[in-house]
Amino acid sequence: MSRYKIAVLPGDGVGKDVMQAAMIVLERLELDAEYFKGDIGWEFWCKEGDPLPERTIKLMKETDACLFGAITSKPKEDALKELDPSLAGKGLSYFSPIVRLRQEFDLYTNLRPCKAYPGNPINYRDDIDLVIFRENTEGMYAGVEFHPIPQAVRDALLLHPKMKKFEAVPLENIALSTRIMTKKACTRILRRAFEYARSHKRKSVTIVEKPNVLRETGGFILDIARRMSEEYPEIPFWEANIDAMAMWLVKNPQNYDVLVAENLFGDIISDLAAQLVGGLGFACSGNIGDNYAVFEPTHGSAPKYDGMYKVNPIAMLLAVKMMMDWLGEDDMAKRLEGAVAEVIREGKVRTYDMGGNASTLDIAREVVSKL
Repeated sequence: MSRYKIAVLPGDGVGKDVMQAAMIVLERLELDAEYFKGDIGWEFWCKEGDPLPERTIKLMKETDACLFGAITSKPKEDALKELDPSLAGKGLSYFSPIVRLRQEFDLYTNLRPCKAYPGNPINYRDDIDLVIFRENTEGMYAGVEFHPIPQAVRDALLLHPKMKKFEAVPLENIALSTRIMTKKACTRILRRAFEYARSHKRKSVTIVEKPNVLRETGGFILDIARRMSEEYPEIPFWEANIDAMAMWLVKNPQNYDVLVAENLFGDIISDLAAQLVGGLGFACSGNIGDNYAVFEPTHGSAPKYDGMYKVNPIAMLLAVKMMMDWLGEDDMAKRLEGAVAEVIREGKVRTYDMGGNASTLDIAREVVSKL
């Protein structure tokens, strides 16, 4: 019997291409694992009205971890247009399956390392090594939204004095998204960030927020962070507004180390930081809970490149490395990262984003040759 059971969800578009690259590398690493392919993505929304079928949830619950490729995601109206006609009028609504996975398995930590590997021609700088902790289940992505606003919700909101200017606006002319932050969620993402900084001997932790405007929610998490920082006196603790952070990451990214933020702000700075180290082709991610984790590249499905094996698979391969870390396969993780770094440093095999013409699978085979 294999030591690990791994769910494999290629998704659609280039998700299938990069997952194939990952499996080539995993075969060479000889991880003692059995792999179980699951259904997820746009095809299953269109055919079944569910981009994350219940059978996939069941499969994942029987595994130790998950590798995820990429999926197509479209706005509400576009999603309804592509739904099979037999499913029309049944009240179905598209909801991001990756967001649902995070909530279903309580994968509250979104871990995004953004590291510049020497030799990458599209690095912004070669001395960047950021680690971003993004709260993954609440904040602006909690999914509590209204359009039109129900009368009961509006009546409750009118108790707030700043809502008075919207009192005469018709219900159908207002859309509302909520930013929900609980003490539990704020505390555990901050704890993960500080503990990571301590165990990995990182030089600082910075909370990225906007408490001068979002006074209640921003002030709430900031207060928790300040009190927690006192438990880690050896780690410098900094505070930054999200808008200023965007500027400072472009100006002096080398000055920062561990960043922690709520869902939306963490999403924004993660993509910004990814571009500093070569773009989404190098951006891996771990969605991590207490008992389960899903690892993925953060790029989209890029349907126009589906099956062309054109995109850079390094983000996917680094996601595999993150899975090895999480499983405790430290030696295997180091070997894989070393092989990826060597391929980047040599620069003999590069995909189009790095100025080359190698295919997705060419990169995978070159990494295998370095293992």
